[in-house]
Amino acid sequence: MKTKVLMVCLGNICRSPLAEGLLKAKVNNDKVFVDSAGTSNYHVGNTPDPRSIAIAKRHGIDIAYQTARQFTREDFDKFDYIYVMDKSNYRNVINLARNEQDKSKVSLILNTILSDENSSVPDPYQGGDQGFENVYYMLDEATNTISKELNKV
Repeated sequence: MKTKVLMVCLGNICRSPLAEGLLKAKVNNDKVFVDSAGTSNYHVGNTPDPRSIAIAKRHGIDIAYQTARQFTREDFDKFDYIYVMDKSNYRNVINLARNEQDKSKVSLILNTILSDENSSVPDPYQGGDQGFENVYYMLDEATNTISKELNKV
């Protein structure tokens, strides 16, 4: 049975597609399924932001095939781990939780590397290319930690 991991940001076009692509590149895809979603429906059906696609490609990862979708309550049933990019995403996802079991699946992705500091991955959407570069390196480090744990299973 595959372990299922969901990455969540606001629009599912910048941060969570990068996190999805990074983690997919680091785990055994026969054992781990990785997806991403957004808490909003702003970009449903769209491919990732061209700047996210470009930074991933520069590092040998193809995320151009991904399609944005909105997080749903049913995702609690489908996924074992739900990593959110910031505190707003966390609140939005937790507000859809039906019980403590749902809530226990949700965590801020940077808590994997900055234990319980509740730090957020900044949304690079309004910024320039450097913001996407910075986000890439944060998510690369976080997904290194997540993949080490998942690869033990």
